[in-house]
Amino acid sequence: MSAMPQQKKLAILVGGGPAPGINSVIGAATIRASLEGIQVVGIQDGFQWIMKGDIDHVMPLSISDVSRIHFRGGSTIGISRANPTLNPEHLEQSVISLLRLNVSQLITIGGDDTAYSAMKLVEKAEGRIRVVHVPKTIDNDLDLPHHLNTFGYQTARHIGVEIVKNLIVDASTTSRWYFVISMGRKAGHLALGIGKAAGATLTLISEEFIRNGTLIPLQTIVDSLVGAIIKRLSYGRRHGVAVIAEGLVLDIDPEDLEGLANVERDSHDHLRIAEINLGEILKAAVQERLKSFGIKTTIIAKNIGYELRCADPIPLDMEYTRDLGYCAAKHIIEGGNQVMIAIDSGNFAPIPLTMLIDPATGKSRLRLVDINSTMYAIARRYMIRLRKDDFADAHELAKFAATAGLSLDEFRKQFGYLVDFEPPPLVFDPKAGSLTLRHMADAQSFVRSAAEAIVE
Repeated sequence: MSAMPQQKKLAILVGGGPAPGINSVIGAATIRASLEGIQVVGIQDGFQWIMKGDIDHVMPLSISDVSRIHFRGGSTIGISRANPTLNPEHLEQSVISLLRLNVSQLITIGGDDTAYSAMKLVEKAEGRIRVVHVPKTIDNDLDLPHHLNTFGYQTARHIGVEIVKNLIVDASTTSRWYFVISMGRKAGHLALGIGKAAGATLTLISEEFIRNGTLIPLQTIVDSLVGAIIKRLSYGRRHGVAVIAEGLVLDIDPEDLEGLANVERDSHDHLRIAEINLGEILKAAVQERLKSFGIKTTIIAKNIGYELRCADPIPLDMEYTRDLGYCAAKHIIEGGNQVMIAIDSGNFAPIPLTMLIDPATGKSRLRLVDINSTMYAIARRYMIRLRKDDFADAHELAKFAATAGLSLDEFRKQFGYLVDFEPPPLVFDPKAGSLTLRHMADAQSFVRSAAEAIVE
């Protein structure tokens, strides 16, 4: 009598860094699959073990195991940044390990690197394993349509705003500045989202400084901060909070950052940014620059990021991730393969994994902050920093120059170049009937002409 064939299983694996809502995806996917009579297993610690042929780090998942884990942060099955695509043998062992576990369907949860690994695993499996990917990252930088967030971003922003809100009060109370370094490897979404919502004095992100792939001189970042401090001082305010995206360090000229070449890299060849104390580097450089103007300011550098990644998800992320987990399981059970799971306007909208790949690099595309968007223009307008209209107003500029102990000409010479990085202003075009971004040499003249048009 022949043995009954083993039932095929669905596996769930989490790669990259933590993000609020992982457990919610795991729970919803497990429940959906279990109700269809499908066995579910959790692959522990991402690709770390299975890419070495180790199939002992696996845990069965049932409805009773996961029914309430959606309230909690972290990952009940662990996580890692192990990258099976660096070594063909590791990729092959990942496929073999899953087949040994009798897995025919795999849900991966992760960011751009995990999505890339998922796509390569599908190719290697040659039809034996189907894979769908759920986008996760607090950086919000996966190449989804611009109005869709990656899960975990909203919770991370929420927690970040609470932290910065308290620092704003402390800064005002103690007459000091805080330089808050926010997580965000390549994109400034999280830093900008925190800074804009909290009403930070200013937010600095890589996207505003990068021009044609050129590196950013450290002096440009320093002068942006110094200019904001001088402007605040001219108004009689000795305090402020600057939110700075940690990814800036990747775009600053390495010659300006001693020892950067010696910083450790992870398995995806990314610099371990946490080991580069950007806040302290900027604090020292800014204080030195202010000293040349006879200005003394207390500055505190603070990193936020690890406090955000394993927070309990807020209800928005909780609901969003349960929907993603349900759709991931339903789609793969019904034969879906090689897609990233997305929900657009309340409807399931799978995105082929191949669409995430940049043909020029062969790697996953990243979604950066659009500095020409209305949302960014509004954020920029509420920041207190040197602006084009400051340099067009001799009275205002005289106050700043006097605060720095410089002549008008010298102040323009030292800080005027900063406005070259300023995006076009946001104005109301009465003919278009909407807010638009306009490239104008003189925004004030346009506002006057707009007023005249309204009168007419």
